[in-house]
Amino acid sequence: MPTLLSIQTAQARRVQINGRSILTGIHKLPVAGAVQVQRLGLAGDEQADLSVHGGLDKAVYAYPAEHYPFWRVARTQAGVAGIDEALPFGAVGENLTLQGVLEADVWVGDVLKFKHCALRVTQPREPCYKFNAAMGFSGAAKAMAQKGCCGFYLAVDQPGHLSAGESFELLPGPRGLRITESFQAKLFKHLR
Repeated sequence: MPTLLSIQTAQARRVQINGRSILTGIHKLPVAGAVQVQRLGLAGDEQADLSVHGGLDKAVYAYPAEHYPFWRVARTQAGVAGIDEALPFGAVGENLTLQGVLEADVWVGDVLKFKHCALRVTQPREPCYKFNAAMGFSGAAKAMAQKGCCGFYLAVDQPGHLSAGESFELLPGPRGLRITESFQAKLFKHLR
């Protein structure tokens, strides 16, 4: 059964990216205990740019833990200075680090049914320059696109609370579009 390994939140803060001061909420840190899940996301979490993150359809960002070994290798190959080999959960900017569910297993409209809340899959995450900065190398967004390890956004269908370590059920939605297909379509649109 799929499992929620870790929950992360962040307050938006200013960081320097390419010599500019940028507001971001990508630097997520683990939260202990139960976390309230509200219609617009997790208690204590902020999104800085609401044009691309947050809102009802992008309230929570989930990411498969199975991709973390890829990022450790990619960062090492890119020569990231001061690299943290452990690369803690939340480093990709996700709120929920999941185990046992990959993008190819998930369709738009599927529901992650937890004991005390339900989250509906809405769309893949599209990487941006802030992701490059968070990962420590300029090719991170391109690597995410090539590998297809994007994770997915969730809408909150049933508010409640979550705790790290709990299992969940993946309930099938309409099965019209896989996250992997949606991600490829979005990338193709940007390339034209």
